[in-house]
Parts: sequence; C-alpha cells; structure tokens
Amino acid sequence: MIAPPLALYVHIPWCVRKCPYCDFNSHTAPSGLPEADYVQGLMADLDQDLRDYAAALAGRPVVSVFFGGGTPSLFAPASIAAILDGAQARLAFADGAEITLETNPGTVEHGRFEDYRRAGVNRLSFGVQSFDDAKLKRLGRIHSSAEVVQAVKLARSAGYDNFNLDLMYALPEQNLAQALHDVEQALALQPRHISHYQLTLEPNTAFASNPPPLPDDDLAWDMQEACQQRLAAAGFDHYETSAYARPGSLSTHNVNYWQFGDYLGIGAGAHAKLSDAGSGQIRRRWKIRAPKAYLAHAGSARGIGDDAAIAAAQLPFEFMLNALRLEHGYDRALFAERTGLAETQIAAALQQAQARGWLQQEPQRIQPTELGKRFLNDVIGLFLP
Repeated sequence: MIAPPLALYVHIPWCVRKCPYCDFNSHTAPSGLPEADYVQGLMADLDQDLRDYAAALAGRPVVSVFFGGGTPSLFAPASIAAILDGAQARLAFADGAEITLETNPGTVEHGRFEDYRRAGVNRLSFGVQSFDDAKLKRLGRIHSSAEVVQAVKLARSAGYDNFNLDLMYALPEQNLAQALHDVEQALALQPRHISHYQLTLEPNTAFASNPPPLPDDDLAWDMQEACQQRLAAAGFDHYETSAYARPGSLSTHNVNYWQFGDYLGIGAGAHAKLSDAGSGQIRRRWKIRAPKAYLAHAGSARGIGDDAAIAAAQLPFEFMLNALRLEHGYDRALFAERTGLAETQIAAALQQAQARGWLQQEPQRIQPTELGKRFLNDVIGLFLP
C-alpha cells in the first residue's frame, strides 16, 4: 500500500431552508448562527483526528479543502479564514492546494467574494440546480435564475474564474427542451466545471413522502444523453458519472474521492477515510450528525459516531464503488496501491464483468464500457464479498 493524496472536508451543516429533495446532513439555520463556537469545535475536532491518526498523517500535505454543507457561504469570510488558518497551522498544505467553497446564489452578500478570496478560497461551487424559476420554486430553492447570473458576475469581478455550477435534470414535469435549456444557460456563464446529476427521490425527504411527478426513466435517459452531447460539443470532458470539466479543470478534491484517496472530515456528520501505509490498515471515521450535540462534544470521544477498519474482504467493493464512476476508468496499478491487495484477488470478478460487456481490460487500465455505465450498480455488485 502507498499512502494516497490527502484532502480535508469541512462540513457546515446549516441552510437558510431545507430543500425537499435533500438527504444531506443539513439543518435550517437558527437566528443566531454559532459561527465562533463552531469554528472552535472544528479545530478541536481536527486536533483529535491528528492525535488519533498521527502515524498515518505524518508528513502528508493536504492537496485540497472542500467546504460543503449545508450552505458554507452562510459563514462570514472571517470564519472561513479562521478555519483555513487553523488547518494550515496544524497541517502542511501542498503548493496550489485547491480550496473550494460551496455557495447558494441566494445567500451571497455583495462584496463577500473578494473577502472569501482573501481568506484563501480559490474555487467556488454554485448550487444552481436550474435556470427555470418555476422549477427552482418547486425544488424549494431560495434563489432565482437572475440571482445566479448576478452571483457569477460578482465572483468574476472578485477574480474567480475557477468555479463549478451544479445542475439537476429529470426535475418535476421537466421536458427534454427544458433540460437542454438549463445546460445552455450554464454554458453561457462560462464555468470551468459543471456537475450534472439526476434528481432522485431519497428516503427521509419531503419529496419521498410526497413524490412530485417526475419524468419516466426513458425520458430521463434521453435528457442525460442529450445534455452529455451538448457538454461534449462545448469542450467539456465527461470525467465522472455526474461531472464535466474543461481541460485542466477537473475537481482535485472529487477526483481524490473517486481514486480511493484519503480525506479527513471535520464538522457535524463529516466522514473520513485514512490509510496507514505502515500497518496496511484503512479506517473510516464519522462524527455525530446533530449540530448541537456536535458542538457539545467536538474533540472528545463522544463526538465520534464510529471509527472502524475496513475489512480486507470489503476493500475491492469499496475501491470499485469509487473508481468505476470515473468515465475513463483507473490505472490498474492503483488498485494495489490504494488497497494493499493483489489484483489477482479480483481477477474472477473482472473477467465476469468483461464477459458481460461491462468492463474493458487493457494492459494498463480498467475502464467501464458504455453498457457498463448503464448498469454500473450491477458491475460494482460483482465485487461484493
């Protein structure tokens, strides 16, 4: 096993309003947001991880930081700066480390982008979802399409040319032309990266308990194909199931996930995966989800929801669950480097997937076929213990 790149995920769990489709650990923000207390909790949380994983983390620089949520842009730039300064005082950051802040166009305040940039944020991710105001209202979003355009304009004037736009398709009562229109509107804003994913009904959400009328599977597939073709024509590489980027603008943080890299996770409900090349052990840890409980126990054993080693028999499935989402597959050497297992242990599953037309095996690379991409869950299931 070779120690993979290391990233840092920072979870900010509050939103202005919970969206009816969202199953993330997000909560409606209280009137008095406890920013200072939460920043202090994050640092205590990080200190605990550094103590507990000292051997696994020794000498490893952070290649990316991602502020996710929730809506991290609810926190003032000074709070984001304090988190980054605290992390850099405890961990080495790689030169040019990618530092991304998720933001909702409806919560951006004028003049803030310059301050986020000064704090160290060098990449933005806008939660757009659609440019159709009626669809945005149906999704429970608090912004309008005009506010998206204005937010991007403000970001550009602050010096940001590296940003992502999140889009969804197969929205309630959406047709193919509307899905393509959303992509066209996104392209007009000239982002470097677009995340484009299908709306699904997740358990324990408002939409799951009261489902809206969604396009059928055939129409959703037509939307996916048509939008993929339009993005390709615009020069975007489809590099992961739901991610598209201009050359040289892949998300470092997300690629690290898909290549079974390591990441620390701090904040309410944050998850971590860490490899110890010395012991050959890979562990997962997650923090308790409820913000109030997290604030009360961050940095102590009671703040940890679970911490366990991944069983060796489970590692092939865990690896493939991530790596096969990459449109161009993975370098064959990566499996042994990231899991510590020989490829011979998955040879039978690889052969079975190839025989079904789901995977293509090359001397240096494993890549899902077009058919395999359509049946990705079945392909990954072949690697279950």
